[in-house]
Order: sequence, then structure tokens, then C-alpha cells
Amino acid sequence: MNMSPDLTFFLILGLRMAIAAAFVVSASMIAERTGPVIGALVATLPISAGPTYVFLAFDHDAAFIAQGALVSLPMNSATIFMSLAYVVLAQRQSMIVSTATAIAVWLGLATLIRSMHWSFVSGVAINAVTFAICLPVLARYRHAKMPLITRRWYDVPLRASLVATLVATVTTLSGWVGPTISGVLAVFPTVFTSMMLILHPRIGGPATAAVMANGAYGMIGFTSAVAVLQAAALPLGSAAALSLALATCVVWNLGLWWVGRRKVAAK
Repeated sequence: MNMSPDLTFFLILGLRMAIAAAFVVSASMIAERTGPVIGALVATLPISAGPTYVFLAFDHDAAFIAQGALVSLPMNSATIFMSLAYVVLAQRQSMIVSTATAIAVWLGLATLIRSMHWSFVSGVAINAVTFAICLPVLARYRHAKMPLITRRWYDVPLRASLVATLVATVTTLSGWVGPTISGVLAVFPTVFTSMMLILHPRIGGPATAAVMANGAYGMIGFTSAVAVLQAAALPLGSAAALSLALATCVVWNLGLWWVGRRKVAAK
């Protein structure tokens, strides 16, 4: 039985709100308890993009999925520069200044990227250049002391509501504006923005910046997953390509966790 477009929209929106809220709240709590590294690894899993592509695969063929991944691939570079802007500013600036500036950086770069034509090779290349520029700068901000936090009864519902509201706002706005801005908002880094808004008032700018800085290393796995999805969708089909993309991201983050454990054990 076919569902109406409106019902499909609200089901997808509700699922995205619930999944994003659950993962962001979990990642923020993990970061508070264990430090920025593990929290960042959770935050860089395909929390928002994954369900979006799964639902797209229900309604479209593999060629559509491959084209969507081709558009998403260079957009990841805008997210890395967004993280860099926040990380640098959060050392001294308020949450509002740091987050607003980071979002402005992302919107400007994403709009520029969206206006250009990208091939698979150029999409991979722009990400490689972005990581080469940003990772050395972010490395100095990866470690920060996490303050002791007293959790209040309303913390979890408040965090979940914040993330869900942000997802709903971005998704709704994309239906009101033109196709270019809609394409930009479709890949808006909801998870990273939510982490900034949730953690900065709780643990301070430098500690939140450490989570974001570590998240940039996890974004290498996410970027690789998008590249795998784009390359595998046509020859293998959407289901196999999505499975490979998820496996790529999970294996990369597990590898980062294992390397981190080895470094700690070696000290």
C-alpha cells in the first residue's frame, strides 16, 4: 500500500528527529563521562545521513543514490571547516558567537560548493585538501580536561527536545526555500551543531572544542563511507552499497578507538 507524500514526510521527519536526538544525547553524555575521544566517535557515525539515504533508497533507484552521494561528498569539506571555526573561537568566545560563526562558515562554503559541478575524483580531492589543512590545526585542541558535571532530572528531555527541534527546523525550512538552498540544508551538520549547543554551556568551550576536534578524525571515516556509497551504488545496488558504507564508517571509528587504547596502554 502506498503512503501519501505528507504521511511519508512526517514519518521520515519523526524518525530523523528521534534517531538524531537519541544519538546526540548519548554522545554528549558519553563525552561528559569518558572524554572527548569516545564522544566524538559516537557523534561521527552516520546518525542523520544514514536514515535519510535508507529512505531515499526505498523510493529511488541506485542511480539516484549514487548521484546523491556525489553531491554529499564535497559537502563534507564544509563541515570540517565549520568544526575548525568553532574549535578556534570556542577557546575564548561564547557559545552564541562560536556556534553562529561556525554555522555561517558552513552555509557560505556549502552554498559555494553546491553551485559547482563535482566529479567523484574532484569530490575526493577537495576532502583530501581540507583534511590536510584542518587536521594539523585541530590536533592541538584535541585534549581538554572534562569538568565534573551534576546531572539534573530535566537534562535528557531538554537535550532531546533541542536536537529534535533543530532537525525539524532544518527539514521544514528546506521545503520553503529554493532548490539550491534545499540541497544545502539537506546535508546540514545537525549532529555537530547539536553537540555545540548542548555541550558548550555544560562543559565549557575548550572541552566542547576537544570533542569537535576529535570528531574531525572520525569524519575521515564518514567521508570514506560516502565515497564507498557513490562508487558501489551502481555496480552493487543500493542495499549492498549502503551496507558497505555503514561498515566503512563503523570499522574506521573502531580503528580510531583501538589506536587510542593502544596509545593509552603504552604510556
